[in-house]
Amino acid sequence: MKKFGSFVANNDLNFEVYKGEIFGFLGANGAGKTTAIRILCGLSKPTSGDIKVAGFDVYKETEKIKKNIGYMSQKFSLYEDLTIAENIELYGGIYGLSRKQIKIRTTELLDKLNMLENKNTLISELPLGWKQKLAFSVAMVHKPKIIFLDEPTGGVDPITRRQFWDLIYEASNEGITIFVTTHYMDEAEYCDRVSIMVDGRIDALDTPAKLKEKYQAKDMNEVFIKVARPDFYTMNND
Repeated sequence: MKKFGSFVANNDLNFEVYKGEIFGFLGANGAGKTTAIRILCGLSKPTSGDIKVAGFDVYKETEKIKKNIGYMSQKFSLYEDLTIAENIELYGGIYGLSRKQIKIRTTELLDKLNMLENKNTLISELPLGWKQKLAFSVAMVHKPKIIFLDEPTGGVDPITRRQFWDLIYEASNEGITIFVTTHYMDEAEYCDRVSIMVDGRIDALDTPAKLKEKYQAKDMNEVFIKVARPDFYTMNND
């Protein structure tokens, strides 16, 4: 549980996320997703409850949590006035890699992204799709156990979104756990399991297929509306 005074932001959340799983964390604005993510990333302490992230306790081992997770937001978290290589090196240092490790990982990432020839290009000069792919790779420069993706595909075109999800699948296949929030309900279909938060609670949690079956919905958008906005659904289906 997480309370701010008398306001309950997260109320009795109870769930597990498995190694290599793509876990969708959905909810309308104000549902409590951001608060929960801040706690899971070791940036905020819960008011009560037992929580472990990558095997570490959120009360006593926040620094270990931070070294074993990656994070990418909608704003991509890249420094526009630094080059591609400088961003990789900077985040490698932040995540605690040695100089030798940073050098090796920088070369590996640049080669994987076909950006070796562009390593001295400023981030501000890159197309949006390139920034997105680079931000995802930078968040994994230290090979974390879990990566938190907070609406990572907001504002990009459908083709680039599809390419980005290829990167997510690749990371998942390597055993990295993906914890992703999104407002695109078609992306919820790509997740192994999905939870839907309403007013600080998790009101639904299962595979997309089982959720669609349970709520007799044709897609995840309809599931989301039935769970998170039942009044709106009823009003538009009377």
